[in-house]
Amino acid sequence: MKPYKIDQLSVNILEILNDNAKTSHADIARQLAVKEAEVAKAIKRLEKDRIIVRYKSQINWERIKHDEVRALIEVKVTPMRGVGFDAIAEDIYRFPEVNSVYLLSGSYDLLIQVEGPNLREVSLFVSEKLSTIKNIQSTVTHFILKKYKEDGVVMVDRSESKRLPVSL
Repeated sequence: MKPYKIDQLSVNILEILNDNAKTSHADIARQLAVKEAEVAKAIKRLEKDRIIVRYKSQINWERIKHDEVRALIEVKVTPMRGVGFDAIAEDIYRFPEVNSVYLLSGSYDLLIQVEGPNLREVSLFVSEKLSTIKNIQSTVTHFILKKYKEDGVVMVDRSESKRLPVSL
């Protein structure tokens, strides 16, 4: 993949949108002391060049979907000649249950994040779909019990300290 040449204005725009994708072109222009047309042009170019690939809301699903199961799965793979890990990763990320696939260094080659309506469905995905893919040597599944922080956002309610006050 060729490095993408980017100017400082575009970097600044990306940082603002990364913090809040709903920030309007006018607000971005005001924050950066540039014309709104410049912001619109830069964003259009970043979208066309697939630097901005999606605008996303971050939802705390655990507050409303109490039964849904999420898991992280470590996968050890035998790379395929000529394509390495890419073909296997593609086989995996095409499944609708898969949210994310990462190539790792260390003991395992790939890390997969999956979601399912219940424990049984996630288990069936691992045993019937994932583990049957050619060149997968082994898997280790970790079920996510509680999410404390995601993408820099604290996902739990922060209550006041439960420690008793001390007076002297």
